[in-house]
Amino acid sequence: VQLQASGGGLVQAGGSLRLSCAASGRTFSNYAMAWFRQAPGKEREFVAAITKNGGDTRYRDSVKGRFTISRDNAENTVYLQMNSLKPEDTAVYYCAADPFYYSTQYNFWGQGTLVTVSS
Repeated sequence: VQLQASGGGLVQAGGSLRLSCAASGRTFSNYAMAWFRQAPGKEREFVAAITKNGGDTRYRDSVKGRFTISRDNAENTVYLQMNSLKPEDTAVYYCAADPFYYSTQYNFWGQGTLVTVSS
C-alpha cells in the first residue's frame, strides 16, 4: 500500500493542525493505521494507532487528550487531529500501515510531513 501524508506546517503553541494520510494500491480497510514522529536528533516514536474498522485507538501518554486519530475507509484516509500543540510536538510525522494493530514493525510507510510548533 502506498501512503501520502500531508497537512504539516508551522503553528504557534496552543494551536491545532490536522494531518491526513491518503492510501492507495491495496484495500485500505485490511490495514491498521498508525502515526509516528521523529524529532531532530531523536529516535522515531509511536504517536497513535487505529484498528482496521476504527473501533479502537491507542495513544502515547504525552498526546492523550490532545490528539485524535480517525479514519475514513470510504476515502482511504487516516487523520491525526492535533490540538493544544506544544513545542515538544515538533517533528516529522509519518503514517504507517500494517495488518496487525499491535505490530511493532509497521510494514508500509508514508514520506512524512513536518510539524513545527513555535513557543
